Amino acid sequence: MTRTPERGAAPTDQPETLADLLGGRRGAVDASLPPVAFAAGWLLGGHSLWGGVGAAVVASAALAGWRLRRGDRPRSVLVGLLAVCVAALIALRTGRAEDFFLLQLLSNAASTLAWVISIVVRWPLLGVVVGAVLGQRTRWRRDPALLRAYGRGSWVWAASYVLRLAVFLPLWLGGQVVALTVARVALSWPLVAAVLAVSWVVVRRSLPAGHPGLRHPVAPTPAPAEPAGK
Repeated sequence: MTRTPERGAAPTDQPETLADLLGGRRGAVDASLPPVAFAAGWLLGGHSLWGGVGAAVVASAALAGWRLRRGDRPRSVLVGLLAVCVAALIALRTGRAEDFFLLQLLSNAASTLAWVISIVVRWPLLGVVVGAVLGQRTRWRRDPALLRAYGRGSWVWAASYVLRLAVFLPLWLGGQVVALTVARVALSWPLVAAVLAVSWVVVRRSLPAGHPGLRHPVAPTPAPAEPAGK
């Protein structure tokens, strides 16, 4: 049985990386600024929870306004602002500054579970995301090589969330607000950049020689039917 690129596919793929396709740097940097503002307000206010919350919300609102002026998608901008507001409300509700990071901790736990389940059920989230960005919908799943490659690449992303949990959980349990902030920054863009690079290498090396690349899924060609009477 032979395999051919799907209709409309070019013979070769552009040498772009997952970072080119998915971005990631802007979102990771944006996610770092409110926690830094929170820690700064908390410290400068003499461990004032209101000072930290106020600084984080103001920083997030200013960032959201700047992103909207630049023409970014309102939904993604508002989701980021909402996440900061929810984190602030949790901290105010419990009265514990470290609980400002509780939403991030829970989010990483949920993300770990989601990525692992997606691989097990053969719907790797890396393929879902890249396929959506490339406008392929689910055509990539009909290519066994791409399906396998995306599954292997997705394990890299799952491992990154496990790493965050391993770092954040003991710091949160110990009430280490400043250390949580440092970890949040260190495990945002630097980690995202590393995961994008490593998962790209894993995906590319998992594809067989001669495969046209991510943009051009190769669908199996059905075997010709045998003549009647044989």
